[in-house]
Amino acid sequence: MAVNTGGSFKTFTNQDVTNVRSMLHEAIPLTGSIVSGTYGDQAGNERNIKNYSHGMFQSVYDYPYLSSSANHVFDITMGISPNSSFSSSTTPVVQQSKKINIYNQMAQLLVGYDHTGSIREIDRDGNLTGGASVREAFFINFSRLLTKDEIKKGSFALTFLTGNTVLVPRNQLTLQDHGAATKFKTNSPAGEYAVLYTSSAASNLDSGVGLLYYQAGIAVVTASVFGSALTAPGGEPAEPGNSKGQGGVITNYFGSPVTSSRNILDAIKSLEISASANGIRNRFFNLQFNNTVELNSTIYFCRANHNEFNYSASPTYLSASRLVVKNNSFDSPVSYITTVGLYSADNELLAVAKLSEPLKKDPANEFTLRVRLDY
Repeated sequence: MAVNTGGSFKTFTNQDVTNVRSMLHEAIPLTGSIVSGTYGDQAGNERNIKNYSHGMFQSVYDYPYLSSSANHVFDITMGISPNSSFSSSTTPVVQQSKKINIYNQMAQLLVGYDHTGSIREIDRDGNLTGGASVREAFFINFSRLLTKDEIKKGSFALTFLTGNTVLVPRNQLTLQDHGAATKFKTNSPAGEYAVLYTSSAASNLDSGVGLLYYQAGIAVVTASVFGSALTAPGGEPAEPGNSKGQGGVITNYFGSPVTSSRNILDAIKSLEISASANGIRNRFFNLQFNNTVELNSTIYFCRANHNEFNYSASPTYLSASRLVVKNNSFDSPVSYITTVGLYSADNELLAVAKLSEPLKKDPANEFTLRVRLDY
């Protein structure tokens, strides 16, 4: 690559080019009022929530979704493992095949396949060699607009209301990726991820209540966060229908509307996916995390030595065969640098940089112009 200032070319050396990588972070706060309640009408319709005819997931916007100002925030859905007791239950499960398909799709994306070619179950502690599985889960897929390149490790905090009524603030439960900055896992085809723990639980392998995939921007939350077993700090949460879990009595109400007497087991069996998504949103209290933008830059140091770029190739630089910037023939040549062009080896213009003001160049001075390309 070469630099051109005023019609003169100069080839870069290895000492003139360097590459740098920067991580930019932006705080993303999202309150429950945006997710549920802000844009409801008198008929009870939530204009910022979009449901689809296929009924497999629900989209949440920060403004009525038909507005041109609306931004997609996240999608929410639920799924059950083929090995869940609900999958083989004699009692009909509403949208059973869809719930199984969603689980398989997310497990295929986030966990991958085992040595037999079968889709792995989502593992609670990230140790794919054994341990408890998440067999009934809610999936929150955050939009690229929010997460950018990835979610910053250790910054994620999602607060739900889990009591018998969502109107009791003391029943808040916060899910966080404690210690993820140094303890994240890499054995996922979707990239790096970490275990989500409750705000009251110790960061150990038995207290995980979900998983957060940083590059994919997906949070997996076990359905048992809405079970009473979570009220014991540090205890292993119940996993409804999971023979690998400890089980537990599920007493917390769940569903849509929020006053419904259904518990989480009833919701998995008898609610459609969209209704379960409503139940999640109605218990959504607060979310905050930092996103990450990976900024790669190439910096070119365009060096104009004392004997270089003192003349201009502009047609206006000459008048009657005389330099217009010289009053006397013995005056030093002078030029004004206003633009730097970066060219390929074939002299094709690739990039142009404009200076904020012209720089006077003559044999008595030298310049180093720093040109940065971000991508």
